[in-house]
Amino acid sequence: MLENAKWIAHPYDMGFECPIFKKEFNLSDEIKRAKITITSKGCYYAELNGKRIGDFVFAPGCTSMKRVQAQTYDITSMLGSSNEIRVTLSKGWFKGRINWLAWEDTGNTEYEALIASIDIEYKNGKKESIVTDESWLSSMSKIRFSDFYDGEHYDAEFVENYAPCVVKDYDKTYIMPQQGEKITEQERILPLKTIITPKGETVLDFGQNLTGYFEIKVNGKSGQIVDLSFAEVFDKEGNFYTENYRTAKAEFKYICKDGEQSYKPRLAFWGFRYVRVNSFPTELKQDSITAIVVHSDIKRTGYLDSSSPLLNQLFSNVIWGQKGNFLDIPTDCPQRDERYGWTGDAQIFCRTAAYNYDVQKFFDKWLTDLKLDQGKDGYVPRVIPHYLSTEWTRAAWGEAATVCPWQIYLAYGDKKMLRRHYPQMVKYISYIGKCTKDKYLWTGGDHFGDWLALDAPNGTLKGATNEHFLASAFYAYSVSLVVKAGTVLGYNVEKYRTLYAKIVEKTRKTFKEYNTQTECVLALHFDIAQDKAQVAKRLADLIIDNGKRLQTGFVGTPYLLHALSENGYTELAYDLLLQEAFPSWLYSVKCGATTMWEHWDGKNENGDFWSAEMNSFNHYAYGSVADWVYGVACGINSCEEAPGYEKIIVAPQPTNKLDHLSARLETRRGTVISKWYHFDGKIRYEIEVPTSATIIIDGKKYEVEKGSYTF
Repeated sequence: MLENAKWIAHPYDMGFECPIFKKEFNLSDEIKRAKITITSKGCYYAELNGKRIGDFVFAPGCTSMKRVQAQTYDITSMLGSSNEIRVTLSKGWFKGRINWLAWEDTGNTEYEALIASIDIEYKNGKKESIVTDESWLSSMSKIRFSDFYDGEHYDAEFVENYAPCVVKDYDKTYIMPQQGEKITEQERILPLKTIITPKGETVLDFGQNLTGYFEIKVNGKSGQIVDLSFAEVFDKEGNFYTENYRTAKAEFKYICKDGEQSYKPRLAFWGFRYVRVNSFPTELKQDSITAIVVHSDIKRTGYLDSSSPLLNQLFSNVIWGQKGNFLDIPTDCPQRDERYGWTGDAQIFCRTAAYNYDVQKFFDKWLTDLKLDQGKDGYVPRVIPHYLSTEWTRAAWGEAATVCPWQIYLAYGDKKMLRRHYPQMVKYISYIGKCTKDKYLWTGGDHFGDWLALDAPNGTLKGATNEHFLASAFYAYSVSLVVKAGTVLGYNVEKYRTLYAKIVEKTRKTFKEYNTQTECVLALHFDIAQDKAQVAKRLADLIIDNGKRLQTGFVGTPYLLHALSENGYTELAYDLLLQEAFPSWLYSVKCGATTMWEHWDGKNENGDFWSAEMNSFNHYAYGSVADWVYGVACGINSCEEAPGYEKIIVAPQPTNKLDHLSARLETRRGTVISKWYHFDGKIRYEIEVPTSATIIIDGKKYEVEKGSYTF
């Protein structure tokens, strides 16, 4: 790919200033069609004759350092007889602060570079290519500073000074066609109100915590400055709060030229609800600063609605949490100095993600990055792409290698995709078997445990759940998924079936008591418990004794309501879902949250923050509860024997605690609707399926064909 083009770069590494490259060329005849294939080390912003090429934001995207995606755009209508192409580069994911540790480990001295080919076909049959080479020119650009963590500085009056670029002998073999979804601008939001804080600062409230950037409109004079800062929340006194951004400066500065002008950042994004206006040359109007939401261009497929306004806000928060963190990779948060593809967050949320949006292409690409970054021994890094130092694989984080391929297969039924990612599933469980201290258990090493659980001992972020039990339970779970996936693909999985049975047997013998909510949850949901009724009662008692409130963290929470409803405690599951007191899903909603919080107590009832060190207010992991609402409360599920909703199971479990609840899911087979509501002293069910389905109402099965049904 791009065989005739060369990598070109500015003569030296410009740090966080952005280089710009240009090439002027003329066309010799009338063209039939033209395209450009382009990629870069760093993020690029490409213009042809003053107009942006394509709508891919932060192209070429975020990938493993072992590959880079190339994009192809049709530019036929953009060309004239005389043309100029200009491409600006930033360090982006390639070598910005987000990736400094990986570069420090490798010692690689490469810096931003561009490679492209404009391929033209004339109507007379002649073909021509304009490729990146020594004839291109480069300069410092008007973007004087750009970094994902720290923001962007733009000087509208800066004069570019072009000189010949240099050719770099960088590897081209790892360039491949675009695999994932592109990132695009999705919607525009005007400020909800302007606030003057107790400190006298002017702050715009956009009413929604979001990921993206903005467009400014200003009538300025030469040298005047627009200076903006960003935040998710106010502190208890009502002042602008940025400590939870840690070292991320998250700023924007724009130096004006004379006259009316508008600008939106090209190579930086922020996570924010509030914008502090540090300086603005003219009076602020409502459209002086407009927020622009960006995320991967994934199609919305799932919708939830209930009789509870608080619950509906939670559903909205789950959606906004996914939108804000699905930026080519499933990030943990979009605002602070992190924004990594944490494997644990992705694996616990992928089932919910596949209800809310069509994420097959998104996860296929990210799992390919996981495959590339997986160690030869099966080691799975804690973040993908692998931007952090290599260390022990953490249980429930490494499971992204097994859980995500299987859940995406169930949602979309793509056996080819499952086959592509099956080898990494097998390699992962092989890794566990090699690194454990006890055969048929997963012991030893260092794990995150039930991360951020509320039963954590003082001085640790890990919950009280026994780490060796947690790891062994996930070992069993991963092997069970290898068995299922291998069976689907027609492989001989008898040795894995035997391995699974021995892991379960050894885990049962070794860990006979379950003392935390999460231990009970994992024992039940992963079929470790021998006496499920006894363990389910133990779980119920722990919850009831805690005031019908949870104590689970990142590992236990995704399965908590499932473990209850699977064992006859659906009403208690609803109690947890609808709990408004801390800790609960609705506690943050009552505190004004518009996205999911990282901590149950990110901000407590007194208005104090949990911590400045690790306290994101847009962290989607706990939004995994939505898969229980779709799959249990409303009962919409794919069938393992006929995945991708080729055969649909609808088995709603209603409650008297809500007047109505409904889910609508757009599958590859058509739209599924499951709605129940109280009517004349009974519960009325309205269900619509696009293909054959099994509908289960109060334990009674109905085998139906495509159509609408009322019970």
